[in-house]
Amino acid sequence: MIQEQLNNLVKDVTKEWKIDIGEVIISNRPDLCDYQWDGCFKLAKILHKNPLEIGNEIVEKIKNHQEYQNLLKKVEFVKPGFINLTLSNQIINDCLKEMNAKDKFGLTPLKKEELYFLDYGGPNIAKPLHVGHLRPAIIGESLKRILNYRGYKTISDVHLGDYGLQIGQVIYGLLEENIKIEDITLNILEDMYPKISKRCKDNKEVLEKCSAITKELQDGNDLYQKYFQKIKEISLKDIKRIYKNLDVDFDLWNGESDAYIDIPRLKSILKPYSKISEGATIIPVKNDLDKKEMPPLLLEKSNGAYLYATTDLASILKREEVKPNYILYVVDARQSLYFEQVFRVAKLGHLTDAKLEHIGFGTMNGTDGKPFKTRNGDMLKLDDLIIKTKETFLSLKEDNNNMNEDDINKIVDSIIKYADLQNNRERDYIFDLEKFSSVVGKTGPYILYTYLRIKKILDKENFTFSISDQIYDEHDRNLRLELLKFQSVIDKAVITRMPSYIADYVYQICVYLNIFYQNNRIEGLNDLNKKQDWLSILSLAIKIVKQLLDLLVIQIPTKM
Repeated sequence: MIQEQLNNLVKDVTKEWKIDIGEVIISNRPDLCDYQWDGCFKLAKILHKNPLEIGNEIVEKIKNHQEYQNLLKKVEFVKPGFINLTLSNQIINDCLKEMNAKDKFGLTPLKKEELYFLDYGGPNIAKPLHVGHLRPAIIGESLKRILNYRGYKTISDVHLGDYGLQIGQVIYGLLEENIKIEDITLNILEDMYPKISKRCKDNKEVLEKCSAITKELQDGNDLYQKYFQKIKEISLKDIKRIYKNLDVDFDLWNGESDAYIDIPRLKSILKPYSKISEGATIIPVKNDLDKKEMPPLLLEKSNGAYLYATTDLASILKREEVKPNYILYVVDARQSLYFEQVFRVAKLGHLTDAKLEHIGFGTMNGTDGKPFKTRNGDMLKLDDLIIKTKETFLSLKEDNNNMNEDDINKIVDSIIKYADLQNNRERDYIFDLEKFSSVVGKTGPYILYTYLRIKKILDKENFTFSISDQIYDEHDRNLRLELLKFQSVIDKAVITRMPSYIADYVYQICVYLNIFYQNNRIEGLNDLNKKQDWLSILSLAIKIVKQLLDLLVIQIPTKM
């Protein structure tokens, strides 16, 4: 919208030089101007002129351009080589009117339609979801919503870990304790896995038996298949319950087991690149440009069992049937080497035309800076994290206990999700429960409270959206300018695959809303034109806030 118009203006006044002069950007010094352009440096170097000479020449060209009066209130050259652009009140208000009138606040249509296949969630069946499963679920769901909102098509797949060693371990334990298939419960499964997993670490013989069961399961052993189906049924029901509570959903609920049908075809395709090493099938992926060790990908173990890499590659073959442009894997950043191996093999075997991306993320840590765990060192269950967050929120203020259950759950949800998504996903972050539960600061409750506070003002008034050409003070202007950043923020989140840009933007809007509220009283205002303008701006602002919260997978309570 506005940036596109400014870019067109600058390109028009510099067209005689026939040089790509770069883009106009939002100013990082809002006290000086609204937008900046630094192409003077590039032009001066190419034309062998002083940036000051080029800059002043461009300023004069802009001032004489037919669009100047409409777009800009001021344009000036600033040393060492910047053109500072300050918007006119008219263009600010014209753009806001257009945003309010158009679908998706006037987002420009995509130049081409593309399909994104998103692989996120990745829980293992027969094991309870813990805090480590939060980030892939929330980041993945948010990215899916952002891509959909921007106009891209998406297909999401939870990609269950349902055919690995943990299944063999659980089946071994169930058989050892003579637990019949019909007697299996969720509690039995949650107790069984850690118990047998520990024994496997201490007893090589038990590990070998569990590995053998896993291999026989993969080969179709009838008894093991029956146990597996019951385990999956019970586990998946609970996994879906938790994801539903988090407002996370998937188009596909496939697992490793669903990829097995495509493994023979995969092995055939990759045969020319495969080697046998100590009985196992490997595929070398190292190239001359590698500066670090790049081990070969293990495709098949010496006992014939398959691994995560095998099923991930077979899944790529299956996903290629829908011809995705991108396949995104939202998985812990510590798996970067693994995905580099998988992507290289996929490219080697021409398994897909899609661009493969690992959307890595850091760990969620406690206030001690270590991964968030229980006192005895176990990973905290996701259910327990939600309970713990709820208890903390209720303890902060007595009135919190008087809210209805649905509103409390939405606020607790916002605490957890906003704490996660406000961070650059690639970095570790500290989850400080008390800090993120507060209605003060960069938190989910602060944003929800701001939204409800402004909505309460609007609900008292009877008005129709209408904006004049006036802007009344700096607080008013700052809020309006912030709303104009909508498209640039959405596009940045798409390009970088970073929901944190959305989280930061919604926070900034709320900061400006609160400053506006504190400095400009609407109730009892006698100037009806000003009142109409301000109500209209506030209504647009909270519509944008509501949309941004939805992109962050956050629902709004009725009151706080």
